[in-house]
Amino acid sequence: MPRIPDAIVGHEDQRAALTSDIASDNVSHAYLFHGPEHLGKMTTALWFARELLCSGTNEEECAAVQHQIERLTHPDLFVVDQLWMEETCEDWNVIAKSSNVPQGHRAKAGAKTDTISIDDIRELQSRLYEKGLSKYRCCVIRSAERMQDNASNALLKILEEPPAGLVFILTTASSSVILPTIVSRSRTLPFRRVSEAALKSMISESDADDQQFILSLAQGAPGVVRTLADDPDMLRAHRLLKGKAVAFWQARALADRLQHLVPLLERGEEADRFLLHLALTLRETPGRSAESAHALLELLRGLKTNAHRQILVQRFAVEAR
Repeated sequence: MPRIPDAIVGHEDQRAALTSDIASDNVSHAYLFHGPEHLGKMTTALWFARELLCSGTNEEECAAVQHQIERLTHPDLFVVDQLWMEETCEDWNVIAKSSNVPQGHRAKAGAKTDTISIDDIRELQSRLYEKGLSKYRCCVIRSAERMQDNASNALLKILEEPPAGLVFILTTASSSVILPTIVSRSRTLPFRRVSEAALKSMISESDADDQQFILSLAQGAPGVVRTLADDPDMLRAHRLLKGKAVAFWQARALADRLQHLVPLLERGEEADRFLLHLALTLRETPGRSAESAHALLELLRGLKTNAHRQILVQRFAVEAR
């Protein structure tokens, strides 16, 4: 279920600006929260939706609103987050924990990608013009960069003539990949990395070694801190990957170096995590040459293409000396 903590870590300026908009009755019809992943943009979006939907209510009524938001049952809240995808995400119970806009059309068409299509926006649009019960109605779209061009254009038409009281809250890793006309019609709020001092308060009960490891890995992202603090298995998996990364930079024999790079041979989350550890341990390893950093950069670029992964990994093993 969505987490809507009052004590959001960091982003005080953003929350103060949003609170001021409500207090001054100057709420925009669209907001765009942009910044790196796992900073808390979606958490803040749901918090802002709660503040809007609680506008004009008493404490007891607001508690009921939060209860509905946490279960995605509030009639004036629409959330597009996790999408149904054939073979990879077909469990409606899982999807319902983060999204409440109907997605039956995706199952009927056998959708295979995590992109927001024009049909997804049309399904959303059919709900947006229903009569609301609150002063505001909120539509939250996570990772709006997932929208296809025709989906962006369909959303733009709604933004040009939005229903009264409807507030869009979009999140994205980068505003530069959002249709410029959508950006120009939105109030943009940048989200930046949170200080270590603020993040440390989230893991005050962890031992010093775990704290240092988590903070180093999080790179200012509260979402990463929360995930690692709540999932000991994930924390152990990251420690193992760091060990492999350290061993790679220390190895001299080519066969050993290739063996340490096995996690990169297959696409997936483990490969992405290992790349992060390669970068972090390179930064922490004294005496590494500029050639090593260049080789890692070239590897990252190559893995974003359709180039043969094994050849890219082998070249990296040779050049990262």
